[in-house]
Amino acid sequence: MSDHAALNVAAAGFDAIAEEVSGPRGAKPRRVLSRRNIFLYGTLILIAVYYLLPLYVMFVTSLKGMPEIRLGNIFAPPVEITFEPWVKAWATACTGLNCDGLSRGFWNSVRITVPSVIVSIIIASVNGYALANWRFKGADIFFIILIVGAFIPYQVMIYPIVIILREMGLYGSLWGLVIVHSIFGMPILTLLFRNYFASVPEELFKAARVDGAGFWAIYFKIMLPMALPIFVVAIILQVTGIWNDFLFGVIYTKPDTYPMTVQLNNIVNSVQGVKEYNVNMAATILTGLVPLIVYFASGRLFVRGIAAGAVKG
Repeated sequence: MSDHAALNVAAAGFDAIAEEVSGPRGAKPRRVLSRRNIFLYGTLILIAVYYLLPLYVMFVTSLKGMPEIRLGNIFAPPVEITFEPWVKAWATACTGLNCDGLSRGFWNSVRITVPSVIVSIIIASVNGYALANWRFKGADIFFIILIVGAFIPYQVMIYPIVIILREMGLYGSLWGLVIVHSIFGMPILTLLFRNYFASVPEELFKAARVDGAGFWAIYFKIMLPMALPIFVVAIILQVTGIWNDFLFGVIYTKPDTYPMTVQLNNIVNSVQGVKEYNVNMAATILTGLVPLIVYFASGRLFVRGIAAGAVKG
């Protein structure tokens, strides 16, 4: 054996001895059924069951006929599936003299939600951009007013807004409710946009200013393309809040312009005839579908936007 081969054999032997002495390398494998994992996943499963069980009861009840519901086993799946409660909840359920179900309330909610979301987000994004990047006279006072406005209870302003809308000739109309939702959504949305734009590297803003870009050029060409996550957060918050609103809907509209939540309340609390729990459950699920779809379709961007918008205060 040559000297070079002998040295290789000796080196390999020393490496084997060193590995035996030092033991295996790398991270220590974790036990799958450790006490920590059992507690963590057990807690998560209990929370998931707590939130999903009512949804399950609502769904299976909405697929049952009334004879089967009267048997009293609310957790049992339907023996015979029927979609008649869903059809009735949407098209023929009665509330007083009206028997058109949730369909009219759905389209009223759409006509309220879409312009309210668009108007409030556009104005709030411009406000947040101005507060984060353009220091104008009175900016601090304006910011304090926004913070205070974000936490004023709605009930304090109900009656004054009734008078204002009446004087404007908008009380009881959809556009009056659009104005109310747009104004009440603006403070918290402005804070979100302001925090998000404050987290954008300041060098981008300064470079654009050096290149001669003005207020609107920077907003449209630099800020907006980078702000998709926070726009998704704003859309989800506004759609959920406006669609699920009952208080403003029942106060500032009239029966012909009631949103879907008010129609749902009237159907569920109707005292005429037999209490149809399957129709009530179907109506409840139909009312909540829109915010659920919006959230699940953009949930990942929602988390990213919330995290980014909370970086700076």
